[in-house]
Amino acid sequence: MTELAYLSAGVLFILGLKGLTSPKTARRGNQLAALGMLVATVVVVTDLLSLDEAVAWGIVIAGVLVGGTIGAFLAIRVQMTSMPELVAAFNGFGGGASAFVAAAAIVATTGDFPTETAVTTALSLVIGAVTLTGSFIAYAKLQGLISGKPVAMGGAVTNGIIAAIAVALAIVGIVTGEPLAYWGAAIVAGVLGVVGVIGIGGADMPVVISLLNSLSGIAAAMAGFVINNQALIVGGALVGAAGLILTIEMSVAMNRSLGNILFSGFGGGAAAEDIGTKPVKRATADDVAIALGYAERVIVVPGYGLAVAQAQHAVRDLAAGLEARDVEVLYAIHPVAGRMPGHMNVLLAEADIDYEKLLDLDHANPLFSQTDVVLIVGANDVVNPSAKTDENSPIYGMPILDVDEAATAIVVKRSLSPGFAGIDNPLFYDESTLMFFGDAKKALEDTLAALERF
Repeated sequence: MTELAYLSAGVLFILGLKGLTSPKTARRGNQLAALGMLVATVVVVTDLLSLDEAVAWGIVIAGVLVGGTIGAFLAIRVQMTSMPELVAAFNGFGGGASAFVAAAAIVATTGDFPTETAVTTALSLVIGAVTLTGSFIAYAKLQGLISGKPVAMGGAVTNGIIAAIAVALAIVGIVTGEPLAYWGAAIVAGVLGVVGVIGIGGADMPVVISLLNSLSGIAAAMAGFVINNQALIVGGALVGAAGLILTIEMSVAMNRSLGNILFSGFGGGAAAEDIGTKPVKRATADDVAIALGYAERVIVVPGYGLAVAQAQHAVRDLAAGLEARDVEVLYAIHPVAGRMPGHMNVLLAEADIDYEKLLDLDHANPLFSQTDVVLIVGANDVVNPSAKTDENSPIYGMPILDVDEAATAIVVKRSLSPGFAGIDNPLFYDESTLMFFGDAKKALEDTLAALERF
């Protein structure tokens, strides 16, 4: 029955992951995966019935109560705008849990393992430690506790040396069974997580979060081999594979290699002094309302600025006002917009915007040339035409949303400050672009008010 229950949990994990491939079925998929985790947890607890150890039961009950309470609290209280930070923290906790499982096994056996178990124990410990520290550095960057700019600490060479030391210590532990070698490997791996992630800029955090998610899954799968838990092996393998595939897809979407993302220090250069000094066409709420109100098709392009201003509901209300005037409103989502994969999709879903109206880059780009107005809310680098025209630009070759092909572009932004790439955006100075400066939420609310007046 235990094996069948674990098999059922694995099937639920797979069905849950399948459900996440479409916004329509994502909620159901999440529920199925949660049910699978519940089944796996119940089986583990039930197995303890054969152990007449009051201490073990006390620890398990305490863990379930504390973990369940924290999880429920976070799910209820954390805003959608803070979801990237929450995901980063969850990745860290997952990696840390796997590392502690491996550490407990080392303590229990004093490092005396069969070779295959020693290998998986070392992998769980090292990968888990990297994920733990790396994820919380990512969390600190996203939360603004430390600078989002890359902090150079030696780059690929330094990271390679640290990784080599961690691997060497792990091999010593595997060969000799010496616990101190394992602890040394874990400490060095933790340092690697800090050094590796602190050198990556905020613009690349979506890819970093995806990669750390993959590593947390791999660490969990290795921990599953350590304690011979099939559900942990299957669940970890699924998370590891899915996270890695997403990481590769996002790297392709940025037209950059994973190595370049991890080691180039992208976005760390100083912005040019002449950014924001050229003349632009400034717009008022009335100007924007008139342009939108007389359009036949409007495409909204959300960016991180929308998340910061928590303007997703204001976007929905403005769209409803336009649709009442028979204006078609769609939304174009760049793969790396925001701070985590799907960040913009999550925010717009929170505002109950129809999934059918959310277009990915490939579906949105052919429509821009047939669009009257593009409303850009807090996006910068993902709509920068330099990616297509300037071979010297650091983002040259990156697929962007071709908003410059629309009849009019309206950019809602606080200022002309550069995006994460630290470069100017020629779109802002184009003859067909209107710049509407201010907080995104208030700007959109003022625009709706103006729209209702005429």
